Amino acid sequence: MKSGKKPLNQLGVVEAAGAIERREITSVALVQACLDRIAERNPQVQAFVAYDAAKALAAARKIDADSGQHVLRGIPFAVKDIIDTSDYPTEYGSKIYRNFQPALDAACVVVAKNRGAVVLGKVATGEFATQTPSQARNPLQLEHTPGGSSSGSAAAVADFMAPVAFATQTTGSIVRPAVYCGVVGYKPSFDMIATAGMKALSPSQDTIGVIARSVEDAAFFTLGLHGARTVGSAVFKPRIALCLSRQWDYVKPETLQALERLVQRLEQAGCAMSRIWLPQELEPLIAIQPRLFMYEARQTLANERLLHARHLSPRLHTRLQQGESVDFDEYVSMRQQVREAHWRSQDMFQDVDAILYPAAAGEAEAGLSSAGDPRFGALWSLLHLPSVSFPISLGPQGLPLGAQLIGAFAQDTRLLAVARAVTQAIDPLRAAPA
Repeated sequence: MKSGKKPLNQLGVVEAAGAIERREITSVALVQACLDRIAERNPQVQAFVAYDAAKALAAARKIDADSGQHVLRGIPFAVKDIIDTSDYPTEYGSKIYRNFQPALDAACVVVAKNRGAVVLGKVATGEFATQTPSQARNPLQLEHTPGGSSSGSAAAVADFMAPVAFATQTTGSIVRPAVYCGVVGYKPSFDMIATAGMKALSPSQDTIGVIARSVEDAAFFTLGLHGARTVGSAVFKPRIALCLSRQWDYVKPETLQALERLVQRLEQAGCAMSRIWLPQELEPLIAIQPRLFMYEARQTLANERLLHARHLSPRLHTRLQQGESVDFDEYVSMRQQVREAHWRSQDMFQDVDAILYPAAAGEAEAGLSSAGDPRFGALWSLLHLPSVSFPISLGPQGLPLGAQLIGAFAQDTRLLAVARAVTQAIDPLRAAPA
């Protein structure tokens, strides 16, 4: 079935919500179109690790028969397999939890369903949302990584299996896979989406967000969880600062060139562009972030580390062992430094609406043994700041190159408005899946 000339599974969240509200399509038809795409493509892409057509269609029929005014009425969504679901197994990307069935849905899933959205199924995650890759593939080029750890979320959305998916980020697990697959990643301000029912990794940094095919879709779904309807808000002449740091040493030349072209395009589009250097007092946090992660992950995964070590990947086992090098005094000191940095980071936004930064070093790497370099999301996750990533150009292999915009803490609606203006002003030349 198609809406106009577009197949239903290719509708974005906003398009689909409008069509359902106008009774041009039903949730059942939309969900069926997504299920047909899953059946067609998932054997190659391996984005979904569990789905049940009968369950999804039953939920869609219930929504179609409900006369209530639900913000997310009939919108199908996928759930990263680090987030609990009562209707589907939740394995956290680990052999330890094979066929594990939670008794309850995670809070974000409950809220989404209560707002009228329909669960399509579970999508692949890296092992406990870490850098050990899942089996998911990049739908743009199957022999390339989709990124991690929200690999299944990005792949499912990019391949038109789902219009939106829950994802999580502790370091760079939303912003990177989104741009690797040519879609949009939105990591909200810390705790904007409740994490109850998500497998904890580094509780001081873990954040639930979404991956969608446009900024508008990401905003509509996320704000819809809170019962809010997005409006066509705009930021007059957005003020954007290109933020330089020592991390730029790891950015590939093609990404640097694409960012420079982006700055020029945004200036031509009327944005007030400037350049800043990451404040000196924030630079040490780049080194703190992985040590804080290792210490906290060693605590949250204590059961798995002590009782099921043989089932951990060598990569994760090594990272948890490295956590032994962090003692309690250092941990407390790091938490204090981060706390102070939260306040200092707000100074960066006194004269700008958003900061522009790389989302990844370059294109998605060939091969599936690595999920890519997560470093470009690390600082912003640690500081609890919202970020939106999106493709800006194509690299030498024909895969997307990406950037991210970072906003001030709790200023998510302003950041989303800026990101919407930016993505509308550029032509990212997004590649389409086969």
